[in-house]
Amino acid sequence: MKPVQLSTRTLQLRIGDRTLCQHLDLDVRAGECWGILGQNGTGKTTLLHTLAGLRPAQGGEIRLQQTPLADLSRRDIARRLGLMPQDTSDAFPASVLETALIGRHPYLSRWQWELQITRDALVGTGLGGMEDRQVSTLSGGERRRLALAALLVQAPPVMLLDEPANHLDLRHQHDMFGLLQVRAGAGHAVLMVLHDINHALRYCDHVLLLFADGTTCSGPTVDLLEPTLLSELYEYPVTQIRERDRRLFIAG
Repeated sequence: MKPVQLSTRTLQLRIGDRTLCQHLDLDVRAGECWGILGQNGTGKTTLLHTLAGLRPAQGGEIRLQQTPLADLSRRDIARRLGLMPQDTSDAFPASVLETALIGRHPYLSRWQWELQITRDALVGTGLGGMEDRQVSTLSGGERRRLALAALLVQAPPVMLLDEPANHLDLRHQHDMFGLLQVRAGAGHAVLMVLHDINHALRYCDHVLLLFADGTTCSGPTVDLLEPTLLSELYEYPVTQIRERDRRLFIAG
């Protein structure tokens, strides 16, 4: 059995008087690709930020490669875990290459630059030849691919992504998920917030479902993605369509 890269025990998350997550036990292993599904406002982004150590939990424990997250420095966390947020902003003027190089920051001393790793990641995300472009001139989809390139450059054992398909057309969605599957196949653990059930069905081997009452359900995708449970999750009818050996979920 592959090693656990990220785990939680009796994790509790609350905002005000509302419980987002209670008593969550989760083991994410090397080589696994997880999708987090749930209605808007159920705490998917909050959970991802808590797993990344950006906000405190209200109870329980998070471990990163068997070490309590609370015992790790930010630099140590950045070497083991990377986060691709839902949106990015331009704090300072920077080129595409300079922005992607940020992903190597946890590994670099003052004057080291690992250009080849970064250029390869830009080519892989379809941004090759755009190294000198200013980030402020990029489209929303190009910025999304640049954020993925920075995460790939960082190459952490655990990759957390918040709605990675935002702003991407069909081709680039498929390309992005394909790159993440390759990383999972190479032994990385991938955990991403998704809004499209069919993305989870196609690209994830495990799912975590966050219900509106704070309860959770996790396990293999093939077992949990079924109409009755999904209709309960979204409090809206979900229908499954089968064609030969393929499945598709639609609303209604």
